[in-house]
Amino acid sequence: MTSQTTVDKADKAPEPASAPAKGLRGHPWLTLFSVAIGVMMVALDGTIVAIANPAIQKDLNATFADVQWITNGYFLALAVALITAGKLGDRFGHRQTYLIGVVGFAAASGAIGLSSSISLVVGFRVLQGLFGALLMPAALGLLRASFPAEKLNMAIAIWGMVIGASTAGGPILGGLLVEHVSWQSVFFINVPVGVLALVLGLFILKDIRAENAPRSFDIPGIALLSAAMFCLVWALIKAPEWGWGDGMTWTFIGASVLSFVVFASWETKVKEPLIPLGLFRSVALSAGVVLMVLMAIAFMGGLFFVTFYLQNVHGMSPVDSGLHLLPLTGMMIVGSPLAGAMISKLGPRIPLAVGMLLTAIAMYGMSLLEAGTGSGVMSIWFALLGLGLAPVMVGATEVIVGNAPMELSGVAGGLQQAAMQIGGSLGTAVLGAVMASRVDSELPGNWADAKLPPLSPTQLDQAAEAVQVGVAPVPPKAPPSIAEQITSVAHDTFMSGMGMACLVATGVAVVAVFIAFLTKRGENAEAAAGVGHI
Repeated sequence: MTSQTTVDKADKAPEPASAPAKGLRGHPWLTLFSVAIGVMMVALDGTIVAIANPAIQKDLNATFADVQWITNGYFLALAVALITAGKLGDRFGHRQTYLIGVVGFAAASGAIGLSSSISLVVGFRVLQGLFGALLMPAALGLLRASFPAEKLNMAIAIWGMVIGASTAGGPILGGLLVEHVSWQSVFFINVPVGVLALVLGLFILKDIRAENAPRSFDIPGIALLSAAMFCLVWALIKAPEWGWGDGMTWTFIGASVLSFVVFASWETKVKEPLIPLGLFRSVALSAGVVLMVLMAIAFMGGLFFVTFYLQNVHGMSPVDSGLHLLPLTGMMIVGSPLAGAMISKLGPRIPLAVGMLLTAIAMYGMSLLEAGTGSGVMSIWFALLGLGLAPVMVGATEVIVGNAPMELSGVAGGLQQAAMQIGGSLGTAVLGAVMASRVDSELPGNWADAKLPPLSPTQLDQAAEAVQVGVAPVPPKAPPSIAEQITSVAHDTFMSGMGMACLVATGVAVVAVFIAFLTKRGENAEAAAGVGHI
């Protein structure tokens, strides 16, 4: 299919959203409500499970590495499958794909709650990730098909608000369930939510497909892209363990780059490519993808350390730490609809640039936090971060999905989600490396300056690993005075590492401010985009 053919077909086939829906089925706002339930379930599971991990480890006699795979298996499956899942929605219909995702995700959740071994938990978590990958791009595809262009950004604003609130609220709900019920309840809660999402979807969602939707599958493209995504995310997950200078890390990164190059070459030759590379001729869409990656690096990477700061430095419980993040959650909830209204009036450029600027200021403020900083000061920076993230989550999503043709809305939704997953993995890995480097360079000197008993190289390595997550490596029978000194050294060193990591995140956010000016509204994507071969 040539670029001109795609444009001609788009001109002849107006978007289905232009016709007002009658009754429940296909109603735009009811469609939004319906898919928001499923999206909430997946977004919540991204963070709620972290609180349950210690209880799972104890109950199932799992190792720390096993428990890491509860999270890593989920995100790896999600990241690898997202774009392919979006293509499935474009081919077979987003309604069907969404409903299969809902049923599979809820069933996998229930199976985890019934599991009696860590291997079963990890296996069903991978299935959760695969079904979540079906669900998320399909939800965006349904919104793209149901809303006219002038209202799409407001719908995405509410969609983004649900994701932000669910992600930030996960630790609070997880803490309450683990403390007062059981770790299994963290997964069982998805079953009734999934049933509700299924019932609403059956009665409300309408399967609207573009006239020129894809009719075939690019199997080699799927294999190459999956390999590329797997190698990249695997390298990012294992880099903290292997080390950034290790040959294995760079072998997987090299394999990822090679797979991406071969994939790009293949996509120019196949009749119906998995991702028509002409999509990226749209500077706005490409900028939206980059912006989503940079936003996730700053947000997820910075937030990774904030949870350790609240729990291990300030000694808060998981529930208390979650409550301290409410200013961030609250501002995302309030800010998302406001951002949607601003984007409708001004277009995406200014709101996106201002949002990333506020994010940069918030990350810089967080780099100034100290071990004894009070809740009031923390709340200011967390609230500012939420206010900055809201327009970026909304605007970048609208730019990506709105600038893609209707028949590729699922692929665009997959791109948006994949960009966020890769950005989050990059943020955690890169900022984690910054933290580790800072701790390794400062801990020996800080330890010696405090005149603490010298450590062997092995003991120093063990101490550094603890300090990287804010834990003071106090020996079991240490005298109170020594324990206090060790705690002071550990927390000061951790704060130095966190400060440097937040400064790096600040720099990433500043770069994103300039990327934001390359975006534009996606109102006329159908007529404007040439998505054939390059």
